[in-house]
Amino acid sequence: MAVSASAVKELRERTGAGMLDCKKALDHTDGDITKAIEFLREKGLAAAANKAGRIATEGVVESYIHAGGRIGVLVEVNCETDFVAKTDQFREFARDIAMQIAAANPKFVRREEVPGDELEKEREILRAQALNEGKPEKIVDKMVEGRISKYYEEYCLLEQSFIKNPDQTVSELLNEKINKIGENISIRRFVRYELGEGLEKKVDNFVEEVMSQAKL
Repeated sequence: MAVSASAVKELRERTGAGMLDCKKALDHTDGDITKAIEFLREKGLAAAANKAGRIATEGVVESYIHAGGRIGVLVEVNCETDFVAKTDQFREFARDIAMQIAAANPKFVRREEVPGDELEKEREILRAQALNEGKPEKIVDKMVEGRISKYYEEYCLLEQSFIKNPDQTVSELLNEKINKIGENISIRRFVRYELGEGLEKKVDNFVEEVMSQAKL
């Protein structure tokens, strides 16, 4: 069976193995990603996957303030040992992730965190959009799933393009660091604040109200 580019991409993100090795693994396992991960492990090519099960409870809570104090981020990045947590390479990675969150404004770390009801609502909206565009009913569902993938790429941190290297996803960057540092690394959680976010700005109405009072 033909192996899709999206399957190769997913396997690479999950294992940190090279693109060619991922394609060979999927070809060997008829496109079964779980079996492909096992295949790469057996060949010693899935360094990130081999470390994924290790407990990572050390690390840092990194902060980043941007645009003169208008955007602030806190992110928890975990590793296995306090020694690694104190290294410049790990701290630089954590800071890059904080900058990524400030710039790209993700909602979730990974796609598994997207609430089912929110995902279903998004599917309904995308389906309605496709039908309103006059797309044939038989291809609408396929289009919706393609657009859901774009949704993940926009709102899930690990699937976003890395701001310092758009050809690389954050997940690929993470696996690269795991391979270089030699420990399991996990981006656990984050919070992002933007000045005035969620507030209704009623300056104009307030001015009109003041002026109307002055005329009394």
